[in-house]
Amino acid sequence: MTYGPIAVKGVPALERYRLGYVDHTYLRADNYGAANPHLIAKQAGIGCAQALGGGLVAAIDGMRFVVPVPSAYARPNKKYFGPKRGITWLNMINDQAFGIASKIVSGTDRDCLHALDVIFGSGKGRRADVIVTDTGSYSDLVFGLAHLLDKEYRPALADLPDQKLWRVQADADYGALNALARGRLDLGKVARWWPDILRLVGSIYTSAVNPYDVVRMLQRDGRPTAMGEAINIYGRIYKSVHVLALIDDEGMRRGIKGIRNLQEGRHDLAQKVFHGRKSQVFQRYYEGMEDQLGALGIVLNCLVLWNTVYIDDALRQLRVQGYPVLDDDIARLSPFIRKHINVHGRYSFQRPQSGGGRCVNLTPTTQR
Repeated sequence: MTYGPIAVKGVPALERYRLGYVDHTYLRADNYGAANPHLIAKQAGIGCAQALGGGLVAAIDGMRFVVPVPSAYARPNKKYFGPKRGITWLNMINDQAFGIASKIVSGTDRDCLHALDVIFGSGKGRRADVIVTDTGSYSDLVFGLAHLLDKEYRPALADLPDQKLWRVQADADYGALNALARGRLDLGKVARWWPDILRLVGSIYTSAVNPYDVVRMLQRDGRPTAMGEAINIYGRIYKSVHVLALIDDEGMRRGIKGIRNLQEGRHDLAQKVFHGRKSQVFQRYYEGMEDQLGALGIVLNCLVLWNTVYIDDALRQLRVQGYPVLDDDIARLSPFIRKHINVHGRYSFQRPQSGGGRCVNLTPTTQR
């Protein structure tokens, strides 16, 4: 049996050459994913970005979008979508303000179910070692899996005074912490499941299985399986250490707050860029949503790279002119500045004759 091309002669849009052109050049999620590591590497080499951070700390948070058209992938939530349905764009940025991964989540499903998917969906290159999330992405199971996967997990716990710490020995004396350490860890359960846990973690690390499927598999109707409970117990060890560190280490608290504020700044910029849609996604299917919000993500990264390049040039010029430029001051500069960004009208992208230097006019040419 032979197969012919799916093409219609006489219809220009369906001719072979046109289908081939679309297949090779149409911008979609796969293209964005292939391009993004090059942008990340370019920005990471700029001094201004290096003053913001080392690129190995990342934060995960979600933006909500209403889907006003019928879609099986959208879900209701009156708090975020009113009478309509919507989706969550769960995205991850590093401490250099660059978006490194994202995922479309149906409705407002708990972020913790998808956090590991985002972490291990960040493509090529070195992944972040420290992961910061909000309370919605927190669970004992994610604590356990994250540390088994060699990630330091630092959720911002909103109910910190009510958190329970865990102990191995019931009669151990922890002094002032006795009242907090009211949970008991059964390490025997962890030992019994340890070989299976290691195989499961190896499967996630090598991408043999999807992290989201693993998290769902380890829970049935909201209750953990036997292996899931063993990983929960393991995670509570690191949760107890994390809670104590949050109480004791002001620098850690500031660091978590800092990168979460950085992500809020990126979301604010996203609202400006996405202005025409008013936080609405009109795609009915997952692939279309992924393409549209993937385009938003790479545009945001291009803007951050543009701003970083020109901020770095400005700082270099200030140094040449003898102005004191302090690293602490650079770390407080925002790569999300937007007054020079024109999101209205039609644009001309003809390359200016800059003579190898930077463009003098930083505002895109607009044709009214």
